[in-house]
Amino acid sequence: MKLHNLNKSELVIYCQSIGIDTKNKSKEVLLEEAEIFGQQEIEDAKKNGTDYDMLYSKIEQLSNLYAETLDVKIQERKEEMLEDDNSHYLLYRVLGISDKDGQLIDMYQNTGRFLYKYAGSFLEEAAVLCFRFNNLKGKRTLVKNNIGTKPKTFEIDFLDNNNAIEIKWKDATTDGDHITKEHTRVECITSHGHIPIRVMFYYPQRSQAMKIQKILATYYKGVKGQYYSGDEAWDFVKKYTGYDLLKILTDIADKKTN
Repeated sequence: MKLHNLNKSELVIYCQSIGIDTKNKSKEVLLEEAEIFGQQEIEDAKKNGTDYDMLYSKIEQLSNLYAETLDVKIQERKEEMLEDDNSHYLLYRVLGISDKDGQLIDMYQNTGRFLYKYAGSFLEEAAVLCFRFNNLKGKRTLVKNNIGTKPKTFEIDFLDNNNAIEIKWKDATTDGDHITKEHTRVECITSHGHIPIRVMFYYPQRSQAMKIQKILATYYKGVKGQYYSGDEAWDFVKKYTGYDLLKILTDIADKKTN
């Protein structure tokens, strides 16, 4: 759970659930106290050798939270679609797609967007947990854009000493502007004295998207950064943090689907 993304009411509920007194406290204070609580919890687990079990439990709880939210979003969208104007099905039929198949295509397209969004956010957050368990001093960090005017800042998913780790579940963009933006981001990060490290778990399968990733990989290496994708990304997380994220996710998936 990304605490900084919670609104005040959600943060209060979370803090109360872990025993933090929330009366007359600002959001900033609650965030600080929740972070301290989480750090102490992890430190205690590492001291008594139960850190792997705690990490597994936290990732499993996170998966349940995302699964519940995803289900709600999908059900809401299905309800909304019952009221949709389907006059465009005429065009589907012109192209040989029946009303029934057209309805299924629209439903999967709409709900698929939610699945992609939440699957990616979950994996990225689970990966950050692994890095955090490895180094409690590391954290999400914003750095000022001293190269251009937009955006004003760039986010580093996890800054571990000078290692600026960016976590992507996948990146299938084919937009050339994406390369320019990424170049600016990396240049900005290196100007702050950090080493850019890109970790992308799933490599794109379309030729144009693959071409862009190859360009980015070359650029990272050119500025003495690091670029990991696919199996290399999973291996990097395991070697860097000491926690096998792929195994944890596989075990959770097997438990839920078998």
